[in-house]
Amino acid sequence: MSDVQALKALFDRWERVWHEGAFDLVEACVAPRYIRHDEAGDRLVTREEYAAELSRLRQGRPDIRIIVYDHGFDGDRAWYRFTMTWTEQESGQRRTRAGLQSYRTEAGLLAETWVILQPIGSAWNDAVAQPSWTTRARSIASPA
Repeated sequence: MSDVQALKALFDRWERVWHEGAFDLVEACVAPRYIRHDEAGDRLVTREEYAAELSRLRQGRPDIRIIVYDHGFDGDRAWYRFTMTWTEQESGQRRTRAGLQSYRTEAGLLAETWVILQPIGSAWNDAVAQPSWTTRARSIASPA
């Protein structure tokens, strides 16, 4: 399997964790120690701690979706341009938040990530959403 095929398979599984709550796949996606650089600061989490974080997030936002517009794979690295969407449980209001995320993998697992998020209410409006995290959208001008 090529590097790109391996990254695509990893992120196909990772999308299932996020969109389907398939937490049984976390072990097949995340290294035993996962370095995160995000709004919570620079931190090291175990895969169990991160799975618990994701579970709590999905409890508060059961309809959360990560809509991807662009991505790239190169060697052991991947990046995504995305908009996160969810419904606020208390108000019923639809929320969005645009972001960029870069990943480093080791041995086919997520080992480190850098996340930059825009304010709530932001979204990327200049691109067509991809059908999945690893499948590019076809533009209108693309041949059939």
